[in-house]
Amino acid sequence: MTGHAGFEDQTRLATARERLLDAVVPVASTERVPVGRADGRALAAPVTPRRPVPHYERAAMDGFAVVAESTFGASERSPAVLDVVDADSDEAAPVDSRSAAPVHTGSELPPSADAVVMVESTETFGGEVEVRESVTAGENVVPVGEDVPGDADLYADGHRLRPSDLGLLRSVGVDAVEVYDPPTVDVIPTGDELVDAHPDPGEVVETNGLTVARYVERWGGVANYRDVVPDDRAALRAAVERGLTADVVVTTGGSSVGERDLIADVVADRGTMLEHGLAIKPGHPVGFGVVEDTPVLLLPGYPVSCIVNAVQLLRPALKRAGHLPTPDVPGTTATLDRKIASEPGVRTFARVALEPADDSGSEEAGQRATPVRAGGASVLSSVTDADGWVTIPESVEGLDAGERVTVADWEYQA
Repeated sequence: MTGHAGFEDQTRLATARERLLDAVVPVASTERVPVGRADGRALAAPVTPRRPVPHYERAAMDGFAVVAESTFGASERSPAVLDVVDADSDEAAPVDSRSAAPVHTGSELPPSADAVVMVESTETFGGEVEVRESVTAGENVVPVGEDVPGDADLYADGHRLRPSDLGLLRSVGVDAVEVYDPPTVDVIPTGDELVDAHPDPGEVVETNGLTVARYVERWGGVANYRDVVPDDRAALRAAVERGLTADVVVTTGGSSVGERDLIADVVADRGTMLEHGLAIKPGHPVGFGVVEDTPVLLLPGYPVSCIVNAVQLLRPALKRAGHLPTPDVPGTTATLDRKIASEPGVRTFARVALEPADDSGSEEAGQRATPVRAGGASVLSSVTDADGWVTIPESVEGLDAGERVTVADWEYQA
């Protein structure tokens, strides 16, 4: 732990995150939904195919379906001459050692055929075809179940469905799947100064709750975006109690230790505060606790601090609640063009903008990372002007110009 003004101790982010995740109870309820509406959902039961793919032997090339033995010894100088089976028949005509049937890529192999001769290796004359290349059994044929065997274990419980998965499920005959319900999140903006629009002097338009609610939706949850709650113990207590029907409660604002920062005391009175004050910048006045088995996350009121902590804490908590993996946030490697200062013992998230390293704009030249601003946790435009953040670990005292850094994309959706 490390000290900071207003907090006796601050817990390191990794430790706090694990403690929060330990308090999150994964959603147990499930529903059955059509495959077309299951994108991004976590499976609540394993899935097996109802049919193999392909479910019939099919031609892998345009050409002629044959009995492979009928082509043995065939060559340019000594082609095998076979009768052409009527291609206009409604039913697939069988072939034998003396015949061949025209097929197209994807066509069902006619009865008795076990190979396909490519059209480039044939020439037709009236009702006959000259085969100028020998083939072996199974050549240019896609067997039943080559893509998906009929006895395959497709997906396990907890697998997060992607668009490609939905296509595969449809192809194997699965029309609906059992998935976990998405976690619900009560998002409660707090503060006497907050208004919906048209602020007078001393008033601020509420944005944190809106931002967090939209992130919740991106991360697989369902957000209940509540009205602003004033800095009043009774009102805050009522808002938290109302939110206990959700899987997670998130408040924005009032999370520090000033006279009007009441939400931590409210949570402590109704339940247990687990952490209050983390060794991160921006956003150290974050906290979380548990009320009646429901995690309550207290995000700071400064917009940048709010977003940083939402990504670092709320995102993994939602993934845990929704039985979903928490993939690493992707990043872009770049060269830092100015020094970034940081405090030892504190994990720092520095906002940076990306641009080509030289005027050519070529990919080979790489990217340059320019700090947007060192402070300004209240300046929301510093987030919108940035392309991501550079994480400076607790063990490092700043980064020098010229260092290679990874710029994390904080708008990553998954």
